[in-house]
Formats: sequence, structure tokens, C-alpha cells
Amino acid sequence: MKAFLSSLLLVIAISVLHADPFVVIVRHAEKGTNSDKDPDLSPAGVARAEILGSMLKDSRIKAVFATEFKRTQQTAAVVGKTIGITPTVIPADATEQLASKLRELNGNALVVGHGNTIPYLIKALGIDSPVDITENDYSQIFVITLGAKPQLFRFSYPNELPRSNGDKLQTESPPPK
Repeated sequence: MKAFLSSLLLVIAISVLHADPFVVIVRHAEKGTNSDKDPDLSPAGVARAEILGSMLKDSRIKAVFATEFKRTQQTAAVVGKTIGITPTVIPADATEQLASKLRELNGNALVVGHGNTIPYLIKALGIDSPVDITENDYSQIFVITLGAKPQLFRFSYPNELPRSNGDKLQTESPPPK
């Protein structure tokens, strides 16, 4: 866990030193089973969002974006509360509009998206590397620097995450391939 956090902080520090803004892109946290169309987060999802918030609390995020679906809004709200920012809702299919907003933003941002929208956003931000997010994978964290030559850094949450109360959260995501 310490190595993971150190790596993420290193990428953020390098971006800050170079003054290139960056975007952190994550899939919404684990969804519950209360609805097929628009489920809430599961307890594991809420815990993952809390951990993401604590990971990003000192990252100088200036904007948080989520889609119109509850699971992205709930993930973003937990993180937003930790970093003191109210999330902005943008339609899930508004990839180009979101990419433009991110490029125009004078600072760093967090985007909480979906497994089927994140690859398109990453491509719209100038990254050609293919991204595949499987149905049950909530573990990937993408960081893109938005300078003249955008760069993509990929991280994964560890399989077991410490919680603030001392318990450990066992993630539901399989390890990335």
C-alpha cells in the first residue's frame, strides 16, 4: 500500500513541478444490487470512495466531474467532501465536451466515469494506448498530464485497503491483467 501511494504521489509531484495540470480518472466504485439501471454504491464502494478521497486530499484538485448516474455521483460526492469540492454533473455521453472542459480548466481534476466511457475520454485527451476495463474491475486509476504531449500513468488499488477505523477493505475487483 505504501509503495502504491508513494508512486501516485510521485506522479502528482512531478506534474506539479512541471506545472502541467493533470486529470485523475476512475471508474465509479463498486455498485450495489438495489437496481439494474441506476444502483447506489455498495458498502465496499463507499469505502473505496473514502480511500480515494484520502489519497487525493492533497493533490490540488480544482474540479470533480461525474455523470448523471448515482454510482458516479456518490463516488464523486465522497471524494468531493474530503477535498472540499462539489462535483459537477456532465452527461456520460458528452466525452468531447468534458475533454474540452478539462483542457480549459486551469488546474487538476478528478473524473468519475464508467468502464465503457473512460476509454473514449482517455483517447479524447490525446492518449492512443488502448484501455480495457472489465465489468467487475473497479481497481484502475488513470492519471493523465495535460501538457503539450499528454502522458498516461496507470495505477491499481491494492487488493486490500486499510480503512481509517483500522479495519481492512477487501476489494471486489480482480487484479488487473
